[in-house]
Amino acid sequence: MPAELRSTSQGQTLILTLILTLSNPERRNAIDPSMYAAGVEALSVAESSADIRSVVITGSDGMFCSGGNLQRLLANRQLPPDVQAQSIEGLHNWIETIRTYPKPVIAAVEGAAAGAGFSLALACDFIVAARNAVFVMAYSNVALSPDGGASWSLSQALPRQIATEILMGGDRIGAERLHALGLVNRVAEAGSALDAALALAEQLNAKAPNALASIKELLNEAPHASLTQHLGHERDHFVKNLHHANGGAGISAFLEKRVPRYE
Repeated sequence: MPAELRSTSQGQTLILTLILTLSNPERRNAIDPSMYAAGVEALSVAESSADIRSVVITGSDGMFCSGGNLQRLLANRQLPPDVQAQSIEGLHNWIETIRTYPKPVIAAVEGAAAGAGFSLALACDFIVAARNAVFVMAYSNVALSPDGGASWSLSQALPRQIATEILMGGDRIGAERLHALGLVNRVAEAGSALDAALALAEQLNAKAPNALASIKELLNEAPHASLTQHLGHERDHFVKNLHHANGGAGISAFLEKRVPRYE
């Protein structure tokens, strides 16, 4: 079976979660340039749909993603370096699209998330992992360095010594330890990571989309701004959201003790 990124949706009418499933069973859901491009296209289409409120990325057949295809990487050693550079640019375009996508993106991890698969999970806003899921930054085990933003994501989230251990050591790390470190949001029973991710998505889908988009943008901007600059960004987002129709709907519903409905 060819490698593909399958796209489905689930939810109530007009409030849906897009489910992107990595499917490459012969290679444990290894990802390749065609899947990078499909991921970017799927998110672009979903961004323009008011019905899609969130995205879940998962893997088929009880496996999240084994990372890059080592056979393809070995073959690329016989080609000009630009070939591999272009491939990585495709991956990085997908990673950046996820990071800047204005709707919540949740990774639902069963089995292993290795190498670029781990990087992909880290790019998401939330990680829901099965209790027996394993994560490994496998790059150093095959004499390579990270891609997919792994070194950036880990250096932002963890003390330097822990990030260095994960990247240089290349050891398998369980979901429980990553939960303790703050990288995994929720731990689910084996086989139920997708269900748990969809339950989280349903909670997020009930929030005002414009407010969630502002929160994600503010979190992305924060590392690059001074406190004064960031306070200005918070002011502008707050005022914009207060005067959005959803702002009135949310405040009125809270005061009237009823469930709000957002557009």
